[in-house]
Amino acid sequence: MNWEVIIKWLPRLAQGATLTLELVAIAVIAGLILAIPLGIARSSRHWYVRALPYGYIFFFRGTPLLVQLFLVYYGLAQFDAVRNSALWPYLRDPFWCTVLTMTLHTAAYIAEILRGALQAIPRGEIEAARALGMSRAKAMIYIMLPRAARIGLPAYSNEVILMLKASALASTVTLLELTGMARTIIARTYLPVEIFFAAGLFYLLISFLLVQAFKQLERWLRVDACQGR
Repeated sequence: MNWEVIIKWLPRLAQGATLTLELVAIAVIAGLILAIPLGIARSSRHWYVRALPYGYIFFFRGTPLLVQLFLVYYGLAQFDAVRNSALWPYLRDPFWCTVLTMTLHTAAYIAEILRGALQAIPRGEIEAARALGMSRAKAMIYIMLPRAARIGLPAYSNEVILMLKASALASTVTLLELTGMARTIIARTYLPVEIFFAAGLFYLLISFLLVQAFKQLERWLRVDACQGR
């Protein structure tokens, strides 16, 4: 193991790790915002309300993220309407194409997490809210969504970790995030073991910090007490 090479290239790998964090942070936050209405609609009693989010979730959960990334990065450029639109400066940029793909992908999974959390809320709590005179919308905002957030937080933390690892696919569309930077360095040094070892350590460090952050958030929200454990 050539430790001198690893130490030499650590700053460049740190730059790639910073870009990885940017991709993941934007995707999981935007995905959460998009997933809230999808999850609520998915848990509706009416089939015509569930139909559209079901189709969306089925597509993004049923196809690989790499295929989705290629469809966005290479596929959208085939349409004149896209190239002539105001969004073209963003859609031709690999960073925003990756962010868009990761956001749409993770939103489907988060929506299913939210649907499961909403369905896991005891019926008695919802009936108590309605008995107090709350409308369904108020019960959703003040009772159901906060309760579902606590129930679904552990699963959401897993999804964030999975998106961190999935961000490595961004290197296939020329982005120099952590994996892309590692591949670029390997092309110069011809030392794949050392460089990928260092990149793996960065992923482990980021994962450890995320896990600890979610543990603190779960403790603050008293998730264990909320779930009766």
